[in-house]
Amino acid sequence: MNTMETAGGPLAGLRVLEFAGIGPGPHCAMQLADMGAEVLRIERPGGNGWPNPVVDRGRTCITLDIRSDAGRQRCLELARRADVLIEGFRPGVMERLGLGPDALAALNPRLVYGRMTGWGQTGPLAQTAGHDINYIALTGALAAMGRTEGEALPPLNLVGDFGGGSMFLTVGVLAALLERERSGKGQVVDAAIVDGTASLMSFFSGLLPSGRIDMRQGHNLLGGATPWYRCYLCADGRQIAVGALEPAFYRELVQRSGAGEALREQAGSAEQQLEQRELWARLFAQRTRDEWCELLEGSDACFAPVLGLEEADEHPHLAARQTWQKIDGVLHSAPAPRFSRTASGIRPSVAVDPETDIWPD
Repeated sequence: MNTMETAGGPLAGLRVLEFAGIGPGPHCAMQLADMGAEVLRIERPGGNGWPNPVVDRGRTCITLDIRSDAGRQRCLELARRADVLIEGFRPGVMERLGLGPDALAALNPRLVYGRMTGWGQTGPLAQTAGHDINYIALTGALAAMGRTEGEALPPLNLVGDFGGGSMFLTVGVLAALLERERSGKGQVVDAAIVDGTASLMSFFSGLLPSGRIDMRQGHNLLGGATPWYRCYLCADGRQIAVGALEPAFYRELVQRSGAGEALREQAGSAEQQLEQRELWARLFAQRTRDEWCELLEGSDACFAPVLGLEEADEHPHLAARQTWQKIDGVLHSAPAPRFSRTASGIRPSVAVDPETDIWPD
């Protein structure tokens, strides 16, 4: 595929005014654009220093100095015609510019005002700088990640910025739009990464009282503590991922891999599991990653090769689903989720003159 697709999507006709930022806010706007929304991005003069042809796709872009009287006036005109606004400044910045929720609600009572921050609009840390690693550290997510003998390992910025951030902002905006159909009124969506990440941790907090899960670093069965849910090195130095949690799937792994008698049953004690991890490591080190793929992939052994981004788009399953699409040499993730009637699509971004009549009354 060498050209961008034209998107229809379930949000066709929805007008979204995005104030350019970095990370979760743009990712939310990308999702809305993929689903057909008309996203107008207001860029700051000189840009934000993090141009991204994938996350920034699907917009009409104008450059405005929103600190100037003329820039603010243009923002007010656009907000009056918008359905949704997305901003990711520190609390109070938009209010000081005269572009806060109260001012814009007076112009456009139906506006859904999406606010993306790390700490939230209120609380002792609301005005403090932070990044993904800080937000997931405070909410209990980071503490369980990594090996027993070392420091916690941040999972890129997937859990905070995107899992706890942009995904919750997207859900909140869509929920507010649905409610607007009943009330006729917009509202503010306060999407804080700490709140979203805490919600992601609900599965674990719900299991803690029963003692069925251990959240100590290196002891979590979903964090690589067990022999049957972790990654292993192969003979060629590449890795495979095994997730045979349930006994039936573990038996499939044992049978297909040719594991010895000492690995026939899932060990119960921590000492026995350590011994089994070492035995599995020796076994998996005897073949290359591709050889293990031939033996295990496509079975119920809960197996997958650990692929880099440069390989992922070529995997037969993802290629069949066109999960990754290469456009002009850049690897784009396909729009997700997928819709049976109103298909989403990938569109290019285009820069226009700030005075262009983009959303006529």
